[in-house]
Amino acid sequence: MSFSVTILGCASAKPTANRHPSAQAVNIHEQYYLVDAGEGVQQQLIRAGINPLKLRAVFLSHLHGDHLYGLFPLLSTLGLYGRCTPLPVYAPAPFGEMLAAHLRFLDRELPYTVEWHEVDTTQHALLMENRTLEVWSIPLRHRVPCAGVLFREKEPPLNVDKFKITKYGLSIAQIAAAKRGEAVTLANGETLPNEELTYRPYRPRAYAYLSDTNFSARAAELCRGVDLMYHEATYAAAEQRSARERGHSTTADAAKAALKAGAGRLVIGHYSSRYKDEQVLVDEARALFPETYPATEGHTFTIEKQR
Repeated sequence: MSFSVTILGCASAKPTANRHPSAQAVNIHEQYYLVDAGEGVQQQLIRAGINPLKLRAVFLSHLHGDHLYGLFPLLSTLGLYGRCTPLPVYAPAPFGEMLAAHLRFLDRELPYTVEWHEVDTTQHALLMENRTLEVWSIPLRHRVPCAGVLFREKEPPLNVDKFKITKYGLSIAQIAAAKRGEAVTLANGETLPNEELTYRPYRPRAYAYLSDTNFSARAAELCRGVDLMYHEATYAAAEQRSARERGHSTTADAAKAALKAGAGRLVIGHYSSRYKDEQVLVDEARALFPETYPATEGHTFTIEKQR
């Protein structure tokens, strides 16, 4: 049961020679989700070995160009690839107007439907769910309406210990009852508590993507206990004033958010073009939160299963 995040872009708005704008691919149980779509995202997907046809949904944190300019070419390419199934896109308003203009002038005959779902960036709300996953919005503090994305696995079904099946001679009906979380009564009248027979195969995992934002204690709290957190760190700690005025965060802000959330690991990105080497930013964040890593393009962060 895979759970991983591949970095496709880590730059902020100004172009650089060796960084692409914000984009990530989240793989949960071999179902792929695109989070933000900066310029060149379709090429970055291919470089990472991810077939764009595998995308189940797209989540746009906000409507600044460095987070969405790559989406429209991707929509066209998916048509050329022959996609037939609808593609849900979760984004703030007025994304629908942008999408309508693109479809009107450039992609009138796509073989699939692009389904826009409006995100209320002021609310912590369930955006999408399936049998194994929930995706939630996280309100952020930027210059325009902006929301992060929280991916949480649902609690997996109970497994019955095979040794206990043999030990107690459990029937198919008793095994089914145990999987439902029930106690089991044996033929001799003995009742076995459910925890004697079952176990969770793994602990549910979680990933939080906190895009362009000032530090937000509320956002960090909503991400409580995540295994992996991405938090923008556009500026070094000394540039706190610039960060505050422009709706961004410093390395210290990102580390503080990870600490407040009790995150397992922190990934920082959205680097300003003034920083030719992001290691200085990583080192600053590590001084406060040691488990900090750079959002290096092409790198995949895996969240392993734990009992």
